[in-house]
Amino acid sequence: MSNKHHIPEHVAIIMDGNGRWAKQHGKERYEGHIAGVESVRRAVESAAKYGVKWLTLYAFSTENWGRPTAEVNAIMELFCKSVVAESPSLIKQGVRVQIIGEKTHFSDSVLKMIDQIEQTTAEGKTLTLVLAFNYSSRRELMLATQAICERVAKGELRSEEVNEEVITNHLMTHSMPDPDLIVRTSGECRLSNFLLWQASYAEFYFPEVLWPDFDDAEFKKALDVYASRERRYGLVIEDKEAKC
Repeated sequence: MSNKHHIPEHVAIIMDGNGRWAKQHGKERYEGHIAGVESVRRAVESAAKYGVKWLTLYAFSTENWGRPTAEVNAIMELFCKSVVAESPSLIKQGVRVQIIGEKTHFSDSVLKMIDQIEQTTAEGKTLTLVLAFNYSSRRELMLATQAICERVAKGELRSEEVNEEVITNHLMTHSMPDPDLIVRTSGECRLSNFLLWQASYAEFYFPEVLWPDFDDAEFKKALDVYASRERRYGLVIEDKEAKC
């Protein structure tokens, strides 16, 4: 493992491949999601182990509502119940859970579980686990723009005062640092409407492994890839070869 100074503060993961994993193993799709929950547990343990302070997981996008109703309901119930069940372990590890995304469309039972998760883990100091649930980066930007326009219309803000900081402070992620490393499993190389504003200077890593097979060794590999990169933030660093 590279030295601690090269550990990303914030790792964000697009958990992709549950369905393909289930198909490869002759299982139903919901069984792939169950296997994916185990990978969430491993990822949290690995993040805490290696000193990552923020771990954001793309759990459910707004586009996922277009999947079969039975699958959507299964994902909702499975994910929330699993996190609630893991709360004692999360508390023991010092993990605080934070949910981002719109809470519209959620049933009362899911909303109750979300509140329970956030409240019972609120004192965690080791790692903040952010679950992007019913999240859409484009919609996040649209809602932020609307809120800023309303403030300008009310005279609370002048249009010339709208800068990157103002926009950032109106996003769902306003209390979080931008991701240093974004990982998407299953070999797909796209963001799929995830953290579009926040990812401006993130490093990307696209391993072929399907999410249910993403274990501690894979997490360490992602951190090692990150440590090998030279982050430039748009600047020119002499005598260094560019790395993609």
